[in-house]
Amino acid sequence: MTRDLRKACVIGWPVAHSRSPLIHGYWIARHGLAAAYTREAVRPEDFAGFVAGLAERGYAGANVTLPHKEAALALAAADDRALAVGAANTLWLDGGVLRATNTDVEGFLANLDAGAPGWNDGLRTALVLGAGGAARAVVFGLKERGVSRILVANRTLARAAALRERFGPAVVPLPWPEIPQALGEAGLLVNTTSLGMTGQPPLDLAGDIPLERLPESAVVADIVYAPLETALLAAAKRRGLRTADGLGMLLHQAVRGFSLWFGVTPQVTGELRALVEADLAAK
Repeated sequence: MTRDLRKACVIGWPVAHSRSPLIHGYWIARHGLAAAYTREAVRPEDFAGFVAGLAERGYAGANVTLPHKEAALALAAADDRALAVGAANTLWLDGGVLRATNTDVEGFLANLDAGAPGWNDGLRTALVLGAGGAARAVVFGLKERGVSRILVANRTLARAAALRERFGPAVVPLPWPEIPQALGEAGLLVNTTSLGMTGQPPLDLAGDIPLERLPESAVVADIVYAPLETALLAAAKRRGLRTADGLGMLLHQAVRGFSLWFGVTPQVTGELRALVEADLAAK
């Protein structure tokens, strides 16, 4: 490692599963940069000390994954997005000041823009499944785009109500059994739960989420990227609905961090997507 080599990393516990080195490594090679991106497995009890020593370790910044996202928020000067979501996934050093943001918001929005252009034109009502950290990022993004009514369905209604307290009256908590009735007015359906993920229970598309009730102009998004095409997205495509998948969100959320650390704004290309798809299939 030379002094001129700019470095960034992904910090997690565990972290071996992260595709971030593959994504950022592709962009580093594509732009011919004197840079490196590595994994750092850091225990929760060691996280604060590790982050405090980023500069000494030669890092310009870092991605943060589970279980450190909330801790990262408390250790850096966070922007409005990170504060609203309640978690940070990107850190960077700015004149010696450690700053934090949450790029899941722009990853979600950019992925929809790429996969379903004009998705928010005239959109009045969106339906979000789940009320965790990913749902907070999605709701924040929808509010940024001017969506005036965001239904948040969760099996524990109190968690959905907490999002209304955080984001205001645009958020309408929805009991899970009322999803079928709500689908008819939803121009966008977003799954932010782990349901449908490999190794997890599926979404009940026959009972809980009858997609035939969605308007023909609706868009369906899923943050799950393993499998690449979830049962939800497959069913939406059979109906002829536009979709946005979790892999696209993963790729787009990586763009800003790379720009902050290395001074180049990369592009999400078909070649990069194919590279990550092949890696997912191999695992």
